[in-house]
Amino acid sequence: MFRRLSTDTLNWIILIGIALLFIELFFFNTGLVFTLFFFTFLTYIGIKSYTKTLGKVFFWIGAIFLFLTIVNLIAIRFLAIAAIVLFFVHYRRTKENPERIEPAFVEEKEGTKKEPIKRVDTLFKNRFLGSQKTKEIPYHWRDVNIHGGFGDRIIDLSNTVLPDESVISIRHFIGNIKIYVPYEVEVSVVHSSIYGRVTVFQHEHASLLNQTFSYHTENYGESGTKVKIVTSILSGDIEVKRI
Repeated sequence: MFRRLSTDTLNWIILIGIALLFIELFFFNTGLVFTLFFFTFLTYIGIKSYTKTLGKVFFWIGAIFLFLTIVNLIAIRFLAIAAIVLFFVHYRRTKENPERIEPAFVEEKEGTKKEPIKRVDTLFKNRFLGSQKTKEIPYHWRDVNIHGGFGDRIIDLSNTVLPDESVISIRHFIGNIKIYVPYEVEVSVVHSSIYGRVTVFQHEHASLLNQTFSYHTENYGESGTKVKIVTSILSGDIEVKRI
């Protein structure tokens, strides 16, 4: 159904949903902001200590009440209604103009040649809940470009062979990021955070509040093995250290 939906239509639906969410949170039901934050924090605490009984209790209480709070939002109801309307519109169109599946034969032009490409598995998957870390045994390096919701991300570069230039890009909601870098590797760090602490080697920043900062090692611009780290977090700490 969504394959036939234009990007502009989907963008308008999302923008209207976001507008309704802000109107409800800041004009009609300001207490929801605290409720959402509280149950989100409770869920995060539960994830951090999920191996303990109390952690499981915190997680499920937070997750259940967070879900119930979210589904009662006007914005979520609007998105649900929009999805139902789109479903019936799509159904009516398929009845009037049923999709025909026919073999397609593509004629190659003379002198054209297909570019050989190969799909490569990524080190990390986009995951909304849960922590992720690199293997503790040697592994083949691939650049990291992920976004996530809740949990920690740990990347250990000492168990792999890095190319001349590597990139680690992480966009995260709530959780901590730890990156361990070998001594012979030059590093560039660009980090933005709404709230959290930052430690890059011996440099520490406590309680950042809606700030962006950038660091790079002295010889980063010269030839040699280097890694560029670009991260953004709503709430959480980042630590980059040598190993």
